[in-house]
Amino acid sequence: MKTLAITGATGAQGGGLVRAALADKTFAVRALTRKTGSEKARALQAAGASVVAADLDDPASLRAAFEGAHGVYAVTNFWEHFSPEKELVQARHIAEAAKAAGVKHVIWSTLEDTRTRVPLSDGRMPTLMGKYKVPHFDAKGEADALFKELPTTWLLTSFYWDNLIHFGMGPKPGPDGRLAFTLPMADKKLPGIAAADIGACALGIFKQGLIGRRVGIAGEHLTGAQMAAALGKALGREVVYNAVTPAAYRSFGFPGAEDLGNMFQFKAEFEREFCGVRDVAEARKLHPGLQTFAQWLQSNASRIPLA
Repeated sequence: MKTLAITGATGAQGGGLVRAALADKTFAVRALTRKTGSEKARALQAAGASVVAADLDDPASLRAAFEGAHGVYAVTNFWEHFSPEKELVQARHIAEAAKAAGVKHVIWSTLEDTRTRVPLSDGRMPTLMGKYKVPHFDAKGEADALFKELPTTWLLTSFYWDNLIHFGMGPKPGPDGRLAFTLPMADKKLPGIAAADIGACALGIFKQGLIGRRVGIAGEHLTGAQMAAALGKALGREVVYNAVTPAAYRSFGFPGAEDLGNMFQFKAEFEREFCGVRDVAEARKLHPGLQTFAQWLQSNASRIPLA
């Protein structure tokens, strides 16, 4: 049985792929994590994964972890350190280790380099950290080139609906007591997806051998108003859509607010292009069980903090 080596195995994307692959049984699963003794790592081992110690900052550990693997799922986590430079270095470590190990298929979880459409000289959104518009997008997009000499699929992901649970993006009570769902997207559509479905789509890519392609996935494209309506129905309470400006969102002051404000502005201003490469029908071919937002809410609405 061919083996998949999965980085970020205890995170959203990697963990979703580990669980999907274990259920599918087409591939043996090698779950890579820095903390093999963690509760999440032990749970993956109990489920049937081989848990292996590897660190994206340690190239030797990656080479050892990739040895003999058919496929590598490569994902970096900007929100762990807020450093695009670190992401670039980690991506280079992954690419070099995959090449050294002779891996036959790499999926690189990436996003657009927004600077190709909004140059640093463009004042419509502020430049951040000196040389980025959307740092957590731009570094991944810049790293795409590192994988060109490898048998790679570039996987373009979408907004995790799970951010409503874990990232504080769910509805919040306003001064009038009504729940307000805040996004700086005006009437534009936001491609979204259940985090678990990213892993399941990645499994489909490995099974189909879609090498050399850019594949964009989403579970649904929805406006903020449509999301607010679905949230209200699932929560049994009125939820109003609070369409703030990107500038207002950037001013909210939480860690990453400027980055996310620019991100949402980019998605809104380039709605056609951004949604266009994230094809719901193609994602469903990769993963027939792909969830809509309403389906995801059926299972998860009760987990969304509303305070």
